[in-house]
Amino acid sequence: MPAKKKKNNKPLVGKALIKEVCRRIRLARSRWDDHNNRACRQEREKAMALYESLSKEEREKVPQVLRVWLRYRSEKYFGPGRTPPKKKSR
Repeated sequence: MPAKKKKNNKPLVGKALIKEVCRRIRLARSRWDDHNNRACRQEREKAMALYESLSKEEREKVPQVLRVWLRYRSEKYFGPGRTPPKKKSR
């Protein structure tokens, strides 16, 4: 039987929010490296939502390597000019 996940209803703020943004970007990047585009897209969207909620000062605290990767992937591969993913038929 898998362990139960703790429910945390408190919104993240400060260092915890920055840490979660970095974690999500790293996870999306590892999914990208594994060629798992669907999982990468989902994690990138979550990371972008959290990143957009950061203030300008907090965004500066996210490592530049992660910010560049997020911006590059967002514009080039997941932007509005790209072909949307196809639905899988089973």
